[in-house]
Amino acid sequence: MDSPLPPAHELALIDGELARLDARRAYLLARRDWLLRFLAAQPLPSAPFPPPVPVPAPVAPVSKRGAQNVLLTLGAVLLAVAALAFTLVSWGSLGIGGRSAVLALLTAAALAAPAALLRRGLRSTAEAVAGVGLLLTVLDAYAVHAVGLPGADGVAYTAWASAVLAGVWAGYGAALGRLRLPLLAAVGVAQLPLPLAAAAAGAGPLGAGAALLATAALDAALAAAVARQAVRVPAWVCSGVLGGSALAVGLARSLAEPGAAGPALLLAAGGLLGVAVAWREPRASAAALVGGLAAVSAVGALVPAGAGSAWWAVAARVAAALALSAAAVRAGSGAVPGAVRRGLLRAGAAVAALGALAGLSAVAVALAARGAVLREVWAATAPQQGGPGAGLAVALLLAAGALWLPGGVLPRPVAGASAVVCAAAALFAAPMRPGLPAWAVFAAQLGVVAAAGVAALRAPARAVAFAAGGCAAVGALGVSLAALDGRAATFAVFGVLAACCALGAAHGAATVPVRAGCAVGAVGYAAALAVALGAVAGLPWSWRAVALLAVPALVAALAPRLGPVRVAAEAAAAGAGLLAVAVALAAGDAPVLALVLGLSGAVCAGAALRVERRALGWAAGALCVAGAWVRLAAWGVAVPEAYALPVAVPALAVGLLRRRRDPGASSWSAYGPGLGAALLPSMVAVWGDAHWQRPLLLGTAALAVTLAGAQRRLGAPLLLGGAVLAAVALHELAPYVVQVAGVLPRWLPPALAGLLLLAVGATYEKRLRDARRLREAIGRLR
Repeated sequence: MDSPLPPAHELALIDGELARLDARRAYLLARRDWLLRFLAAQPLPSAPFPPPVPVPAPVAPVSKRGAQNVLLTLGAVLLAVAALAFTLVSWGSLGIGGRSAVLALLTAAALAAPAALLRRGLRSTAEAVAGVGLLLTVLDAYAVHAVGLPGADGVAYTAWASAVLAGVWAGYGAALGRLRLPLLAAVGVAQLPLPLAAAAAGAGPLGAGAALLATAALDAALAAAVARQAVRVPAWVCSGVLGGSALAVGLARSLAEPGAAGPALLLAAGGLLGVAVAWREPRASAAALVGGLAAVSAVGALVPAGAGSAWWAVAARVAAALALSAAAVRAGSGAVPGAVRRGLLRAGAAVAALGALAGLSAVAVALAARGAVLREVWAATAPQQGGPGAGLAVALLLAAGALWLPGGVLPRPVAGASAVVCAAAALFAAPMRPGLPAWAVFAAQLGVVAAAGVAALRAPARAVAFAAGGCAAVGALGVSLAALDGRAATFAVFGVLAACCALGAAHGAATVPVRAGCAVGAVGYAAALAVALGAVAGLPWSWRAVALLAVPALVAALAPRLGPVRVAAEAAAAGAGLLAVAVALAAGDAPVLALVLGLSGAVCAGAALRVERRALGWAAGALCVAGAWVRLAAWGVAVPEAYALPVAVPALAVGLLRRRRDPGASSWSAYGPGLGAALLPSMVAVWGDAHWQRPLLLGTAALAVTLAGAQRRLGAPLLLGGAVLAAVALHELAPYVVQVAGVLPRWLPPALAGLLLLAVGATYEKRLRDARRLREAIGRLR
């Protein structure tokens, strides 16, 4: 019988299946016996029928090869321990001849046995015995040092011994081609000779790094030359680990010793090794990436220490990255392998991106430092225009070139936007140096802002346009903050920026978002100029708010001509108006606040004359009413009608116009707000008024409103006027009711209430019909 399973495995499976069948058969027989006794009318047993016996799950047997490997490993370990104990403990009890004979015999036997075992097909046993033999060779080397060369330097001897052992083990593994352990051990021990030799020679960190790099190069050469995986994989791993360690040493020394040639040479050699590996291996683009980064770091390591050298070192690295990327792009995929080209391009882009981030962070810090002028505007302290130096500008310009390089790793929109940001930041930061006059710095930075604005208006790509627009906005903010230190600078800078924003908003070929941003900037700078003019004129803050309202008024007048940027300009003007109201409110000058509110309402009313801005009429009315109330409060007026009638009369006029245009409109929506504003505050005031004039006038007005509502069948005048009239009448009759209630006997009010309840109960259905008719009559009112 043929079976795909090994005989031992198949036998174990059969035994397990038979065990399960036996357990199942025993259970079925017991169940059958219980059922027979039950059918024979025998008494049931006191204990319930036992549950089924669980069948034990089959335990997967240990494979034959696994058991063999465990036994062989254990045997090899025991032999290694015995050999080590013999060498360390029993070595001294033998003479020179005996020692040599024992070690030679054991080593020869351990190294010869695997050949015979391989011929018999016992590969695992051969691997285990070979491991013992390799360990014996290490003990032989130790014995030679301990007896034959006791005065030799231990580190130097270990270096030479590891080199000899690596060669011996490599030859032994090559002779027995089916064994993997000797070759793995040879690769592992081959990592020791050069680093140990450098340590024995007293080499410093650079010497150790050179030894590590040379060993990594030998590993890479071995991995490239040998096709066997047992050698290639560990050789590549060792090459990567030792090469990375060497580059780390070189980078650390370059930072500790700027301008030294040693670290630069070590980094350059590491870069060449990485590129060579990627050139040899098509899939090793990571090696080219590391090599490119090492080469760039080597260039930066040559920059000597000095004032501003940090940014010049960054500039040198970015320049090297630019040259590296340009060379990779120019070479093309035909002359240079794809792995090398991709790795170098990525290395150049990574260095350029890091340099750009560092430079932009420095520029942002310099701009944020200008905000200190807000603590004391127009102090005329003429601060020094300090900055990171020219190295920062050069680094950013080079980063812009590296990021924008055609054929690079970044998408074209992202590359263009990044290049624009870096270039604008570089040109903006270039004038920020001590010694330059303030007007020169402002002129240069305004030129950069203007150039960025032109790029935002004319750039065909949206990403580039938005990036340039953002640079222009940030730069304008930075120049504006610096200009606040002096009056002349403020007016000059703000005026130029306002004119530039106005021209940008009028540029018809630009995109609408960019033009809208320019419009907002123009309105903002115009408002700032208005406030600055008020400050120069010596006006208090409350009157500066009045001057600020000139900007919303101008925008409202020019709005029909603004085209697609009208909404943005009007929104900015509304913000300026709110700022004016807030300033006047914070100043605490009630008459000026009333003036500001009234002028704001007038501006809104003027804008509401346009059909598309009719909704501003409500804002105009609210602002005018608020201004009137503030003015009345400033005059000390406490009569509620003075506050209510200015609101009620326009509301009733608007309701009348609406009813004329739409006769079907409800009287509540047309007249309800006006009548409520006119009658309700006075009705509340009547109950606290001891005089007769207000009740008389309010009652007369409520009677007139009620009659008018009844005549025209309008619900709002009829019900509101009637309710107010009833409240006034109740107020006038209240004293007499109280007086009569005090004269009547105490039993009369309950008696009258009882009679009223009896009358209502007797005519309940009639009262319901009357209520329904009243509701229907009210519902028919308009």
